Amino acid sequence: MNKLSAIIIGAGIGGIATAAHLAQHGYHVTVFEKNPDAGGRCDYFVRDGHFFDTGPTLLIMPHVYQTEFAALGASLHELLDLQRVDPTYHLVFDDGQQLALTSDLKSMYDQLEALEPGSFAGFLRYLQEGQRHYDIAMERLVQRDFRTPFEFFNLGNLPLLRQLKPLSNHYANMANYFASPRLKSAFTFQDVYMGLSPFEAPATFSMMPYTELAHGVWYPRGGMYSIVKALLQIAEAAGVEFIYETSVTHIDVDANGARGVILEDGRRMDAAIIVANADLPYVYEQLLPDQREAAEVSNKRFSCSVISFFWAVDKTCPQLGGHTLFLADDYRQNFESIINDLTLPDNPSLYVHAPTRLDPTRAPQGQDTLIAIVPVGHLGGRGEQDWICIREQARQQVFKRLALLGINDLKKHIKFESNYTPLSWRKRYNLMKGSTHGLSHTLLQLGYLRPHNRHPRYHNLYFVGASTHPGTGIPTALISARLVADRILDEHAAATLF
Repeated sequence: MNKLSAIIIGAGIGGIATAAHLAQHGYHVTVFEKNPDAGGRCDYFVRDGHFFDTGPTLLIMPHVYQTEFAALGASLHELLDLQRVDPTYHLVFDDGQQLALTSDLKSMYDQLEALEPGSFAGFLRYLQEGQRHYDIAMERLVQRDFRTPFEFFNLGNLPLLRQLKPLSNHYANMANYFASPRLKSAFTFQDVYMGLSPFEAPATFSMMPYTELAHGVWYPRGGMYSIVKALLQIAEAAGVEFIYETSVTHIDVDANGARGVILEDGRRMDAAIIVANADLPYVYEQLLPDQREAAEVSNKRFSCSVISFFWAVDKTCPQLGGHTLFLADDYRQNFESIINDLTLPDNPSLYVHAPTRLDPTRAPQGQDTLIAIVPVGHLGGRGEQDWICIREQARQQVFKRLALLGINDLKKHIKFESNYTPLSWRKRYNLMKGSTHGLSHTLLQLGYLRPHNRHPRYHNLYFVGASTHPGTGIPTALISARLVADRILDEHAAATLF
């Protein structure tokens, strides 16, 4: 019998997983990817024996991975060799004071009480709130596909206003648990995963530090790209066809829906279902004809961006753990510079990843692979930012912070450097404004208020990925893929394999 056909635009995490779900239900699925490899922002490169993950550097929310791999008929632990990272982060403050975030409660007691007497009790209460937020939000918001406004705006959801504190500011809410500004920042910095400032993020996001400490931060042997390889294995086994280095220039639509896609060489490819895994604002601006809709999406709030440095070092830096985060005392000013001024803070918080602490094969023996990530504002509308200058300032700030740990001579030990700025993110991954997390996760861009997974008029055109529901990150991309596939199977007569 003839199978129903589907075209996926983009081989990011969401695109691969959606393709696998549909193929397993009898669809003939073709994925077009503009880059030479799959993975989208979960990317990597190798040079002279140094392995660099260019996107995510840690695996969080492992229960989501287990559930979503199982939904694809696969075992997470059979496909990935995961090791728990504990302490999850080593935090370093401006004067060199440190805090190691760990699931070891005795260690947390000793460290927290040294920073603020009596704070351990607040920490336990904060984790309790985080657990409540995680359990309720995952079940009632993240895992649900809100197809109508009544599924979101109803009397049954009113208790969520009390249970999840969506109207409370995350940082302000920390006053219920800690007095120390450093502890407030230590348990809110995770908001940057959503491209948000903790000074505007809903207190709901206490779920993130909870899941890191309770469920663990993990690292797959072979790096984060191992996740992409595992998903490709599942998809290819189901019969998905991947075509690389082939860009889609626009989606062909008529009054009744999407008919197919036009490739960069002019070829037209038809399919019953089109799923766009390219960044949603890019899809509306570049691939669809309605400029009014494109303008509406482009006027939404975008997340911040980052400048990433990838350094091959001819010696090891034992002072660094796997994940080191330098948190600035002028925490609020950091986010104001990034979100409001679209630039680099004068004294930026930043993150350094040393993957060889977790997997020695990531660098030649006796050497190091280092990845430094500095949050910055996204691209401005008038091109007024001097990214060459901002990049150099960010580089010097990393060296300055490393000196707090006694690493004073890194510059002369760097064998080579590669780096990404917001311009790089836009060019390589078609991220509008270079926003690394897509559309921001403000209260008015969550749940039913976030762009939906299906086009409002073209009912065979679907969206999956960071700027759609439920949001950014690998775990949510996997959820988004399942929600999209389930909706397609509900709304269209799926072919069978019998």
